[in-house]
Amino acid sequence: MRGMMTLHGVSADDYLAYVHKIDHSPLEPNPALGEAIAKLAGRKLILTNGSVDHVDAVLARLGFASHFDGVFDIIAAEFEPKPAEQTYRKFLSDHAVDPTRAAMFEDLARNLTVPHQLGMTTVLVVREDWELEGRDAAHVDHVTDDLTGFLDRLAR
Repeated sequence: MRGMMTLHGVSADDYLAYVHKIDHSPLEPNPALGEAIAKLAGRKLILTNGSVDHVDAVLARLGFASHFDGVFDIIAAEFEPKPAEQTYRKFLSDHAVDPTRAAMFEDLARNLTVPHQLGMTTVLVVREDWELEGRDAAHVDHVTDDLTGFLDRLAR
């Protein structure tokens, strides 16, 4: 996106609107996951390389938009995507998050390196075999293919 903006003068808003104009109908409501998220203590924040509009559409489709306290998107990150260290630092600062009391859930192990270095507990969430790459890395504290079950165990 940065290249499109810098080299071709593409508007960030136009670009994000275009790339996120996708069919969300394959996403099914997931009440069990929503309940597991709702039971967790503390704030729940989303850090995404996408846009707030995209997050809003996904959360609405899944049926648990009300369970999150904020979204830090690519615009808030000043167009520096994960895994850039400055993005995580800005996220933590903007939301007054103590990284030693926070967990980062991610589907790409490489995006957990910096959060781990900053003191966050890291969780690799896998749905597909290709997402297992990096699961044994030192910066991955936990791996789960059952996010609902994992969160239910945390809430207990």
